[in-house]
Amino acid sequence: MKMDQNAASNYHQGFEISGDFPSQPPSKFFDDDGRPKRTGTLWTASAHIITAVIGSGVLALAWATAQLGWVAGPSVLFLFSFVTYYCSCLLASCYRTGDPVTGKRNYTYMEAVKSNLGGFKFKICGFIQYFNLTGTTIGYTIAASISMMAIKRSSCFHEKGHENPCGVSGTPFMVLFGGVEILLSQIPDFHQISWLSMVAAVMSFTYSAIGLGLGIAKFAENGSIKGSLSGISVGEVSQTQKIWRSFQAFGAIAFAYSYSLVLIEIQDTIKSPPAEHQTMKRATLISVITTTIFYMLCGCFGYAAFGDHAPGNLLTGFGFYDPFWLVDIANIAIVIHLIGAYQVFAQPLFAFVEQTAEQYFPESKLVTKDIHVPIPGYKPYKLNLFRLIWRSMFVCMTTIVAMLIPFFEDVVGILGAFGFWPLTVYFPIEMYITQKKVPKWSSKWISLQILSAACLVISVCAAAGSIAGVIDDLKVYKPFKTMY
Repeated sequence: MKMDQNAASNYHQGFEISGDFPSQPPSKFFDDDGRPKRTGTLWTASAHIITAVIGSGVLALAWATAQLGWVAGPSVLFLFSFVTYYCSCLLASCYRTGDPVTGKRNYTYMEAVKSNLGGFKFKICGFIQYFNLTGTTIGYTIAASISMMAIKRSSCFHEKGHENPCGVSGTPFMVLFGGVEILLSQIPDFHQISWLSMVAAVMSFTYSAIGLGLGIAKFAENGSIKGSLSGISVGEVSQTQKIWRSFQAFGAIAFAYSYSLVLIEIQDTIKSPPAEHQTMKRATLISVITTTIFYMLCGCFGYAAFGDHAPGNLLTGFGFYDPFWLVDIANIAIVIHLIGAYQVFAQPLFAFVEQTAEQYFPESKLVTKDIHVPIPGYKPYKLNLFRLIWRSMFVCMTTIVAMLIPFFEDVVGILGAFGFWPLTVYFPIEMYITQKKVPKWSSKWISLQILSAACLVISVCAAAGSIAGVIDDLKVYKPFKTMY
């Protein structure tokens, strides 16, 4: 079958895609659905997941552990890792509808929901997923600006001493980050950002390892383990604050594991055979084990080093001043990682809007026409005006919102709370039950429903704690003013 290469390269995830690529036997250049051959492997999928998972959330884990204590902190971390892995495996089984090897592919998380659960739940899922994706990009903009500010403050402290306040505004750094994202957002689709994910994954390991190393060094310097079995003591905070902060810690940990909303999109980059769900389950296992080890170490050593006073962001809360160059390297690595992670989370949203625009305005040259821009030594870049305008507007919007509410821990907690139960737990469980025809009231069905209900309760508590945190912060905050 001869196929328009331009359409193939620009076409990606969306609402209803199956009709545009007639099914055909696999060939050297095309898969069984008529799309260009996928080239992803176990290791590229693992890199995508690690890029999505080990984000800025890792830096709040020492603070989260401090709220919960030595017993509940590591226990909650392990519990979230298990739930994330188990539900991700259920979700990976739903990549194809019907037979997991030969069934119709679902190219996006939303399409999997539509195929298995129908239209109403599909619309609810779409709203939650795209709200969460947008919120995550806002959170990453805040986190990147905080790291850039920390680099500037670190230099100031080194020159003028630790007693100098070294006030820095985050607004210019958010604008700088947004400018970089506008450029990178012109990469057409998920399949073309594997290199960015690889770089970002290396950076995430770099700053996590530095944070861990500094935590261990601080712990060794103290010569004793700080903290308590029950977490931050009443007296340091009020009884009410203790409860809200504990709930907020649940949200922060949930956010640290949030990647299910891009799992299907990542799975859609994997070549087959072997069957995509087999590769994805192995990639999920590798990624969740890797991240959980990092999380346990960063959270526990950070708490052991700082006790009740563990900073909300381990590398920017200035628990560490020296060696200043090492802290700076870690913060540079955070910024580079977040530049890549922003794209991993934004690409599904970009693709959905562009796909919808193509469906509604198939004759519009603004939407469908590509302008070939020659690049010496490379093939021409296909510039699409709609893509340029819409993606640039999106990045500008996320940057402005980040300037208005630059509260990293609170935003992270809210996103974790609102996204964890529906996207990581509820929809994967419901799709799995439908796909595998699990009998109602069977022991497996009851177990899955108990898991879902327990996670719902945790999410509601986390949302309440995080919203309380935002309300407290807004009482003293002035938009666009010096943040540190």
